[in-house]
Amino acid sequence: MTSYILGTALLGFDDFALAQRLEPHALLAEVSLALGEPDGAIETRPFNALLALAAHRSGNRLFALQFGLEHGMRGMGTLLHVIQSADTVGEVLRALVRYAHVLGTAVEFRLERHLGNARLSCQVTDADLPCVRQTVEWAMGMSAQLMHSLLKHLWRPQALLLCHGAGAEPSAYRRLLGVAPRFSSTENAWVFDPALLDAQLGAKDQRILQLTRQFHDELADITLESLPMHVQKLMRNHMPQGRVTVEQIAMDLKISSRSLQRYLLTQGTSFQALLDGTRQAMATRLLRDATINLTQVAELLGYTQLAAFSRAFSRWHGLSPQQWKRQLRQAPDAESGRGRHG
Repeated sequence: MTSYILGTALLGFDDFALAQRLEPHALLAEVSLALGEPDGAIETRPFNALLALAAHRSGNRLFALQFGLEHGMRGMGTLLHVIQSADTVGEVLRALVRYAHVLGTAVEFRLERHLGNARLSCQVTDADLPCVRQTVEWAMGMSAQLMHSLLKHLWRPQALLLCHGAGAEPSAYRRLLGVAPRFSSTENAWVFDPALLDAQLGAKDQRILQLTRQFHDELADITLESLPMHVQKLMRNHMPQGRVTVEQIAMDLKISSRSLQRYLLTQGTSFQALLDGTRQAMATRLLRDATINLTQVAELLGYTQLAAFSRAFSRWHGLSPQQWKRQLRQAPDAESGRGRHG
């Protein structure tokens, strides 16, 4: 399934690219993109390629991170109106997680309390993209800008976790973010004091209000056509807690299990097919980006036994997980191969 991202993600790209001594329209043409309607959808692959190409051409390995920090909140589109009505930081972040589908299907956010801290994590869901470092850093920059706008000087993250390796010196990240990332982590996440979730929002920042007025005030409802996408998102949320069942997902959607299965059938799919495809995509992404062992991968996908995961992986790829990882290591480096940058 081709993933997409809302056209608002490109707002500010032309100005930012010019400031980096780039020709934005030439870059867009090279990856077959155009600055169209903000409410339109663009495919994730050319957007990802655009960020990587801009980083390569500018010589700025942190291009996407800086773009996210400076212009990222404009890419949040209709979600910005939530900030106007929210009373706490936690309410804003829970809305971001709940309505992330408004931004597209490429990126998902999750909010968790974990061992005495809070985590706002980000996951690129398209397993077919060869290198997502720039897109991940754009999303993390966007979320950092949001947190800073909400909390001002109180935003002092404890850590930034990134699945990929370092794109630049840790000191360069620290200058931009106030913290050096922990690379090769098992997730992409901001780690911070959970007390910040209860922080009350005072008078709204004028910049946020101006951005909010640029977009619609209504969030898109779940349609029958978009139901499979939402089911997969719920599956991803449940998987780390164990086995995912149709009853769990139906309860989340406040419909019966039979109705859910019937609705999925009208869209040419089934619960099991979506679960299998979701696990396959997540497995590919985890084995590609994260330096975690196979047992941990199996647990994150809801498998109780490593052998069951290995059998499923062999069915998907015709290779065992170990063979697939060896083959990946032998392939040309993702950032220096043909057509890949950043």
